[in-house]
Amino acid sequence: MRIIIFASNMIIPLVIFYIIGYGIISKTEIFDAFIKGAADGFKVVAGVLPTLIGLMVAIGLMRASGILDALADSISPLMEQLHFPASLVPLALIKMFSSSAATGLLTDIYKQFGTDSREGYMASLFMCCSETIFYTISVYFMATGDKEHKPVTGMRWMLAGALLCTLAGTVASVMLTDLII
Repeated sequence: MRIIIFASNMIIPLVIFYIIGYGIISKTEIFDAFIKGAADGFKVVAGVLPTLIGLMVAIGLMRASGILDALADSISPLMEQLHFPASLVPLALIKMFSSSAATGLLTDIYKQFGTDSREGYMASLFMCCSETIFYTISVYFMATGDKEHKPVTGMRWMLAGALLCTLAGTVASVMLTDLII
């Protein structure tokens, strides 16, 4: 266990030193490359910002209006047959759009059920086994698109694959929770 803790504490400094060492060996202007990359990152953030604001407003409206809770209540019998607590349905839906909003819901789940409850374990595992699909896709399209806003091609199955992976993560979180508890 100590080896794992040591490795996890050292991985980021080692990666940073590797990048600096590689830059020195390859005679790359490291600081200039860093500045150029940071500037490109700000351009991506500026392009994605309207999408993020729209997502946050929509999620806030859905939480405040009670639509998420009504949806969870309506599909509760089906979810219980699948061993997935209906109280985690809002988390599963929101996580696909925003990780920070999902973290807020996770905190609410911890307050309501406790961190050591079945719901708490499953929610924690689900957060680890899933991705913010729509946010990630929008950032990817923004970063790979051109200035004329032509559609990015060759990504026919991206959304279907991402949804399938999220389903696999959800199933894994249910199975792992059943093994733990």
